[in-house]
Amino acid sequence: MGAYDTEIDGLAATARAALVREIDADGAWAGDPVWREAFAAVPRHLFVPYYYVAGQRGQERRWGQSIDPEARQRWVRGAYADAPLATRLRDGELLSSSSQPSLMAQMLAALEVEEGHRVLEVGAGTGYNAALLAHRLGDDLVTTIDLEPEITESARQHLSAAGYHPVVVTGDGARGVPERAPFDRIIATCALPTVPRAWIAQCRPGARILTPLATGLLALTVRDAAHAEGRFLDTPAYFVPLRGEARAEPEGVSLAGLPDRAREQDLFRFLAALVRGTLDPREAYALWEREGEPGRDRYGVTVAGERAWAWLDDPEGPYLWPLR
Repeated sequence: MGAYDTEIDGLAATARAALVREIDADGAWAGDPVWREAFAAVPRHLFVPYYYVAGQRGQERRWGQSIDPEARQRWVRGAYADAPLATRLRDGELLSSSSQPSLMAQMLAALEVEEGHRVLEVGAGTGYNAALLAHRLGDDLVTTIDLEPEITESARQHLSAAGYHPVVVTGDGARGVPERAPFDRIIATCALPTVPRAWIAQCRPGARILTPLATGLLALTVRDAAHAEGRFLDTPAYFVPLRGEARAEPEGVSLAGLPDRAREQDLFRFLAALVRGTLDPREAYALWEREGEPGRDRYGVTVAGERAWAWLDDPEGPYLWPLR
């Protein structure tokens, strides 16, 4: 090991310990504190050998192999900041990122994994989340999928460098990975417009699916191969859209003409995104005010065969909105 490696490893260990303390203080994994050990062990900097931050001249690339010692230190500190990191851009469009660690901790805790569970992750990204899962469950029980071959190849390299070898698949995440099914848990790290039926079909009864939807996190319990139901967590979540068959539409919803308060309220914007194409924003705002400005955890989704709908408070009504 050279002086460079010793320097990086020492900086990374100190920064990683500080990140774990920060997440611990926020209570992100209070529901499943076993995840603390995984975050303390998995070296995030190996999964982000470079990333982009906004600078005065546009996107600034931070690189772990820089010849400038101060630049390397900035790279390591940034790798362990509790912030999302842009890791892959194409013509200015964000293709892949490493999610905010505290949000990852909340999602993994909410996934409610148990020893022996078989997990599918949709959206391989850098491979960091798959490494956390593999650390907890073992390589053989973790599968991660992404559409872009360059993303899956780099994820494999990052995972191998960190000592993890889960199954990495290149393909359309909306179709799942039937050859690795049945799954006990599915977690998506990309935004979707609805719940792919293939995921439900590839789950065991009683399985749990956690997926971003309409700037929220939806937790579904699978009843059988065609039915699932659950509520949103109260946590906001913004993810890169899934690329492929069930590609998510842009999150933007026109709120022109509504009061300033509507445009500023995150909880209302969540409702507007959830019912876009079904309910006019003015009607959505009137409903939101009438029902006491409900938070995300009062909404849910039901999937029954080819039908899927979002609801407020009760899956049987009176407030129901079809999903694609």
